[in-house]
Formats: sequence, C-alpha cells, structure tokens
Amino acid sequence: MEITYASPSFADLSSASMTSPATNTTSAAAGTATSRPVRIIPLQHPNITRTSSSSSSSSPSPFPFSRWAMKLRRMTWIEWIEFFLPCMRWIRTYKWREYFQTDLMAGITVGVMLVPQSMSYAKLAGLQPIYGLCKIAHLCYDVERLMKFFDYAYSGFVPLLVYGLFGSSRQLAVGPVALVSLLCSNVLSSIADPSSELYTELAILLALMVGIMECIMGILRLGWLIRFISHSVISGFTTSSAIIIGLSQAKYFLGYDVVNSSKIIPLVESIIAGAHKFKWQPFVMGSIMLAILLTMKHLGKSRKQLRFLRAAGPLTAVVLGTIFAKIFHPSSISLVGDIPQGLPTFSVPKAFGYAESLIPTAALITGVAILESVGIAKALAAKNGYELDSNQELVGLGVSNVLGSFFSAYPTTGSFSRSAVNNESGAKSGVSGIVSGIIVTCALLFFTPLFEYIPQCGLAAIVVSAVIGLVDYDEAIFLWRVDKKDFLLWTITSITTLFFGIEVGVLVGVGVSLAFVIHESANPHIAVLGRLPGTTVYRNVKQYPEAYTYNGIVIVRIDAPIYFANTSYIKDRLREYEIDFVNSTSRCPEVERIYFVILEMAPVTYIDSSAVQALKDLYQEYKLRGIQIAISNPSPEVLLTLSRSGVVDLIGKEWYFVRVHDAVQVCLQRVQNLKGVSNGSSRAPTFSEDKPSLFERLLKQRGENLSITDLESGNGRPPPSNNDKASHLEPLLPKQQ
Repeated sequence: MEITYASPSFADLSSASMTSPATNTTSAAAGTATSRPVRIIPLQHPNITRTSSSSSSSSPSPFPFSRWAMKLRRMTWIEWIEFFLPCMRWIRTYKWREYFQTDLMAGITVGVMLVPQSMSYAKLAGLQPIYGLCKIAHLCYDVERLMKFFDYAYSGFVPLLVYGLFGSSRQLAVGPVALVSLLCSNVLSSIADPSSELYTELAILLALMVGIMECIMGILRLGWLIRFISHSVISGFTTSSAIIIGLSQAKYFLGYDVVNSSKIIPLVESIIAGAHKFKWQPFVMGSIMLAILLTMKHLGKSRKQLRFLRAAGPLTAVVLGTIFAKIFHPSSISLVGDIPQGLPTFSVPKAFGYAESLIPTAALITGVAILESVGIAKALAAKNGYELDSNQELVGLGVSNVLGSFFSAYPTTGSFSRSAVNNESGAKSGVSGIVSGIIVTCALLFFTPLFEYIPQCGLAAIVVSAVIGLVDYDEAIFLWRVDKKDFLLWTITSITTLFFGIEVGVLVGVGVSLAFVIHESANPHIAVLGRLPGTTVYRNVKQYPEAYTYNGIVIVRIDAPIYFANTSYIKDRLREYEIDFVNSTSRCPEVERIYFVILEMAPVTYIDSSAVQALKDLYQEYKLRGIQIAISNPSPEVLLTLSRSGVVDLIGKEWYFVRVHDAVQVCLQRVQNLKGVSNGSSRAPTFSEDKPSLFERLLKQRGENLSITDLESGNGRPPPSNNDKASHLEPLLPKQQ
C-alpha cells in the first residue's frame, strides 16, 4: 500500500519504514493486492533525549503550585505590593469624583443593615446581641462582666476594615452570617456553658483557627479542593440549615425556652412539650415585625426604585420594636437589656488547650466560608468586569479572621444578602466596606444605650427573614427535572442534616458527592465512533445513528484521563465492543472478526504508569488474536509518556496517527488486502479497485479537483445512495496529491 505524507519534514515514521518521505510504504499495511495510494498527515513523535534534557523548562511540572511559583518569580515590585495589599489594585485606578459617592451610599446602606443583623447573629451564636458589634472597655464594671462583654466585639467592625485592605473582591460584604453562627453555637455549647467565660474564649480561638486555615489554603493554592463539593450538596445543606436556624429562633416568638440543638427532632419535641407556656404577646409582635421585613424585602427586590427598602428593613424593624418597648414597657416581651458602650482593645486569644477539639469545626466553617464567600465574590467580579483570584480571596478572608480574633471577634465570612445589597447600591471598591465599618464604630460609641430596649423577638425576626431565602426548594424541583442523581444527592444531604445534625450532614453530603466523582472517574464514558456520511468526521454512533462503521475495524473514543482506577473498566469495555462486533448482524459475512482497534485519544489529557502497563497488556492480548492497535491524536503529554515507557516502539510508530480518518484509511486498506489474500482472485465488489465502477470513477475524479478543506468537510460530495446496500462500507476517497 502506498502512503503519501502531507509534510516531507516528518522523519520518524519514514525512518522506521526505511523508505523515502514522499512515498513511504508501511510494512504493516503491505499486501499482495494492488492498492491505491493513501495520503495521511504525519504525527510528530517527540525526541525523548531532547525532551528529557529540556523538560525542566518546557514540560509542565507535576506540582500544582509550580505555575504560581514561576509567576511569583516574574512579578515586579508593584505587583508584589498588590499581592500583599490587594486594595492597591483599585486604589491606583480609583476615580474619586465618580466612585466615592456611590461607595459612600453603598457603605451606609450595608452598615445600616449590618448593625441589627450582627446583633441577631450574635444571639444565634449563643452570645449577647452586642457581641456582634462591640467590646466593653468601661472599668466601672466588675472584672467578670468586663470579660463577658470583652468577646465578639469586632465581628461586625474589624473584619470589614481588614478585608477592605486585604480582600480582592470590591463588592463582598464581610461579617457575621447565620450559618457560621449556628455552627459556633452547636459546637461550643457542647463544650462550655454559653454564659461562661470559656465559651467566649473558645469562640475567639475558633476565629483564629479559621483564619489560619483560610490563609494556609490560600497560600498553598488549595482552593480547588472545594470544587469537589457539588452545588447539590451546598443547596441541600443550606436548605436544612435554614430550617434548623428558623426553628432555633422559635423560643423568642413563643415566649419560652427551647432546647439548643442542630437536629430537627429534639427541636420539634421541645417546642411541642413547652406549648403550655406559650405567650401571645411576643408571638404577635415578632410576627408583625417579620411581616414588615418580608414585605420590605419583596418590594426592594421587585421594584428597582424601592430597592433601598431591602437594606432598611432590619433597621426599621429594630427601630419600631425599640419605640414600642420604650413607650409601653411590656413585661411579657424580653428585651436585650443593659449594654455598656465602647470599643474593644487588643487581646490575645486564649483557651489553646481546646484547639484540638475545635479543628473539625474550624475546618467545617472554613469550607462553608469558602463556598459562600468565594462563590459570591466570583459572581460579583464577573458581573462588574474584573478578575478575581480565589486563592487571594482566601488569604483576605483569613487575615480578616486572624486580626479580628485579636479584637474579640468570632468567625466571619462573606454575606450573600449584604453583598447583594452592596452591589445593587452601586459599590465600586472596598471603600464601601470601610464606610460600613465606620457605621458600626459609630453604633459602638454612641448608640449602645438605645440597644437596651430592642425586643429579642425583633432580632429573631431578622434572623428568620434572612434564612427564609436559603430554603431552596426551587433547586430541588429543578434537579428532579434535569438530573435525578443530583436530586438524590440533594435529598441525602438535606435529610441527614435535618435529622443527624449539621456536621453529619456536611460529611455525608461531601462523602456522597466524592463517591459520585470517583464513580464517574472510574467508569468514564467510552464511545464507538462511526463516519458521518459525506465527511471525514467520526462521531458517536449512538448519538448519530446515520454514521457508518467499517468491517474489521472498531473505532473507540475514551472521554477521560486514563489512570489506575479506570484501566480495568476500559479494558472490559473494549472486550465488550469486540464481542458485540462478532455478534453483530450488520457485518459483512466475508469479515469474520476484528482486525484493528483504533483508540481515539484526543480527550485523554493524562495517562499514568498503571494505564501504560494496561495498554501493554492489551496490546499483547490483541496480538495473540491477530488484532492490531492504532492510536489517533494523542496529546503531547500523553505521547511523551507513551514514548518514555516504550509503548510507542512496542505498538510501532507507524500505528500512531494525527486523525481518526488517517488511521481508518490505513486499516481499511489492510483489511482489503487481507481479504484479497484469503480469497485469491475473487474479491468483494465493495473492495474492488482493479475495475472501479462508473460511480467510483466519477467520485474519484471529482475528489481530485477539491481542496483538502473541502474533502474534510465533505463539500461537493454527493450523499450516499439509500439504495446502496453496503453504504456502511463506503470506500475512502483518495486525497489530492
């Protein structure tokens, strides 16, 4: 068989066959019968010696952070300043006249929203409401009370200011959030009493540990690990957590104590058991305030001109409740009580003896913070047209938590609701966050005496209105329609979180999500390819039933990297395709078995040593049965691995091709020649080339006048006749010489 290569510069294959580059004759494809020339594109094989000597500079490093390290070595001094202070990226280009007014309004809006929310979330965390805002510095109180109010002071203040300097997002609003507050309460209440000094010390220590973990993950570029947690797990987890949070606030509406638990059954049992203690006054007041909040939120979302109502809702509810309590002094409605005013001072976290027991909780809060904050920050960055480094974002969040812990703050992260309000208010930079921090500072210095008359049912209403939006039942309906497997994952995560607690729910959800990932990776999609009529394009025969295959040849595409976990599955599937071909009723009776297996490896981005050994075993197994392997379009990395491992020489360089079409041409000629040898002078009409039919001569003449591009696309070629009984055996067209 005569093979003409598209480029005379290819030397490896020509030297392997020891013929001239213009008209190479492959010994594996030689036959006694006369064959037409086949023109193929040569595959450039790597020079192993040269590649090995220059691999340090040209080949990719196996370490995931090597590219980042190379980038650091090329950074200028300005880029180094921006690396340590990301705020310099927007400060250098900040347009004060254009941006400052919108940043000021956005900061005031978020600050007004943050003050009551921080107090509410502090209550959810098992702390006094002021713990979300301030730190007591008045020496007129005794030491015990001073230590009690010393904690959680800057949760709404320090993280905002620090993140404005070290964070890379320009719209993300950092501070206390409901989910993190619930996690703190759930874990710390099992270690210490919420009214004790140890409880507050553990919360401060937890903020320090979360910050350190976030910094480590950001510095080591490990943010990609969170990608293994699917959106279904996040949605199911947040939905159940929102229900738990809402039920935990029921005690402020009902007027009696409810057990502190992260499981739905103990909460419901406690609510039912204390029904005889029900008080209607806090229930009515809390319900009215909740209705006000939901109404203002709905109007703010649905009408653009009223969007300020969304941010003003929490403050409105708190002001109305405070005025009512100040005027009427209802005895049946519990109030926040006396709150000293002032700013916190620097202090070092304590209770390091409990650090080991807090590691799982810190890791969980870190994961939740990354999922919530980085996801929101990326979406806002894309919406506002700037790039965001997720690992730098982790560092910014970590630094804000670490420094916040030295000013008595508990763990904080990015808030979805406040970030959305910040963006909708027109925030352009971190100035809005700094303005929000100043608003909180003013509340700490001047308005804490007014907090004494805030009804606790009002703060509970703020929490409930915030978490109602987290109940994502629409996502469950969508998953049921689109993907039942993701719906199952959502259901498993949601149910385990409700009935077995938040920690168990997260672990089960992540475990099942990883199990799905591993299953998909170990059982990759493999397709049998066929040629689309009138083209040289090969596609999945199940997706394109009109695509036809060739007798004696099986074309298989592996749509995943090949590594130790999926090699057995791939080998089993290849054996199945061989059996399916033998049992096929559509094959030509003269071809009794498979002669060639073509592996399309374009989607294969990686192949490990186990896969190399499996490929060698498969080659030997096929060789015993007289089957030849051909490989099409391997990536440079895969081809280099195959060359270094000796697989290229084992199979033969002549059996590596740029395109599937080239491999099919060579293999089809081989099958035709084999049939010619076995049948002597009698040959099947579809394989005959000594006396081509009139249709074949016209088709060949027309093909010689077409360009390579036209032949590839099938332009100018008549579609195969429906009356052709052997259309799936359509001979390949010779290409222009």
